[in-house]
Amino acid sequence: MVFVTTKLQGVFIIDVETKEDDRGFFARTFCQHEFEAHGLNPRVAQCSTSFNKNKGTLRGMHYQAAPYAEVKVVRCTAGAIYDVAVDLRQDSPSHKKWVAIKLTAENRRALYIPAGCAHGFQTLEDDSEVYYQISNFYHPESARGVRWNDPAIGIDWPAVEARTISEKDRSYPDFAAR
Repeated sequence: MVFVTTKLQGVFIIDVETKEDDRGFFARTFCQHEFEAHGLNPRVAQCSTSFNKNKGTLRGMHYQAAPYAEVKVVRCTAGAIYDVAVDLRQDSPSHKKWVAIKLTAENRRALYIPAGCAHGFQTLEDDSEVYYQISNFYHPESARGVRWNDPAIGIDWPAVEARTISEKDRSYPDFAAR
């Protein structure tokens, strides 16, 4: 695996290194030792899948509050997504900054999102599926979010003809109001 730094402290793009032959290829997508060698949290408490029927579906920006904060490793297994992480850590030099990457089934990239960052995505194709490895168990009382279009963050989302967003994700208060 190749770990690529981003402009957000602790957020990494993870590229697979394929071993190819006439059958196709083999690639490791997770290795506890390699994560630890890069100073990343390798714990996986649960894995989840998000299937999205329509292009333009936007989910996010989600996180869990301490002490239930989560590390996420996100990969697109079908279709394509515009994947976004926002740094909400008060003491971080990249506080309130965001990074986005296109994850597709073809590029096989993943995004490592440390605890204290919000995560969300918008589908770029119909029938897009997203696979999550998550370091902590879901704790409903600790679930939080930042509105997808909060002016204090200013995420530049791809334009779409129709965007589907849940009422919950549309209704988060302004970040500045917290």
